Amino acid sequence: MAGHGTEEHPHGADRLCEAGDRVYSRAVRRGRVPRRDAEPVPCLLELALLHPDPDDMEWLVPTSPQEVMTRLLRGLYDEVSASQRRMGSAVAAFEWYAGLGGPAPAAAAGEGAAIRVLDGASRIQAALDQATEACRTEVLTVQPGGIRREHELSEGLHRALALRGRGVRMRDLYNHVARHGQGLLNYLELMGDTVEARTLDEVVDRLMLFDRTVAFIPANADRTMALELRHPALIAYLVTVFERLWRLAIPLTAPLPDTRIEGISHREQSIAALLAEGHQDAVIAERLGISVRTCRAHIARLSETLGAASRTQLGVRIAQVGLDGPVPGPAAPVIVPGPGSRTAR
Repeated sequence: MAGHGTEEHPHGADRLCEAGDRVYSRAVRRGRVPRRDAEPVPCLLELALLHPDPDDMEWLVPTSPQEVMTRLLRGLYDEVSASQRRMGSAVAAFEWYAGLGGPAPAAAAGEGAAIRVLDGASRIQAALDQATEACRTEVLTVQPGGIRREHELSEGLHRALALRGRGVRMRDLYNHVARHGQGLLNYLELMGDTVEARTLDEVVDRLMLFDRTVAFIPANADRTMALELRHPALIAYLVTVFERLWRLAIPLTAPLPDTRIEGISHREQSIAALLAEGHQDAVIAERLGISVRTCRAHIARLSETLGAASRTQLGVRIAQVGLDGPVPGPAAPVIVPGPGSRTAR
């Protein structure tokens, strides 16, 4: 909000300004406050004392005083010898805030918020860095889209190297099209046997799971917001989804299976199956991690190979050769209808 930048609130969470104190106290007492109430005090969002309500983005909910105090003390611990008075004031302040909201449930103090909205790239990166620092065993990720750009891979490289240094195992799922990116191959070579990668025709949206205790997923289309999930049931569900996709995926070191239909690539077979389901070009492109232009070029080649003169006729030919279902087995030759019908070898 213009005229109320953070430069007017030069303080930490241990000594809120008077306006911030009023709004945060009201949020603790009532459980949430309208977003407009926090506009004059951006410090509350900057310090993550308030965050968007997942059920209604026009409202803000308070981070529990116990969680705030734990976060503060974690940062102060390393400099405790020089910060005794600051630590004392932080504890005293948030003990008073805790009294406003009544006693916290026993589980809440240990687990923290089950769902937290992270608004903005800096908060998302900070939360990922914190999860990386705490991770000791395993990271599972799903990376949708096409060829991984160099800057996308380098953004999280410091986290990946830190995990590798602690012996944390990583498993990554990509679209098949990501196989064609040199950046991804360079990244995997750098990480060695710490990372195992597999690919699928389609994957779910972006997902990061740390030690099967905390997960991150996008909260909006342009990925400027994310959800941090810690609820055990949600985590268990996401792990199950990942493991099922993993079993269906093909190791990056293994070649993609042959379609056994002469002139039709594996990607074109995937496009054919999605066409048979009635999807439009833009949807198919998004699901397979390719551009719409590339998708249409494949559709044109499919039409030529199958001898289809129209989109309707292409759908018929796709069904006739079995491209709308599983890849036929090696003992099942496929007859491709069209001018001079031929049998695929």
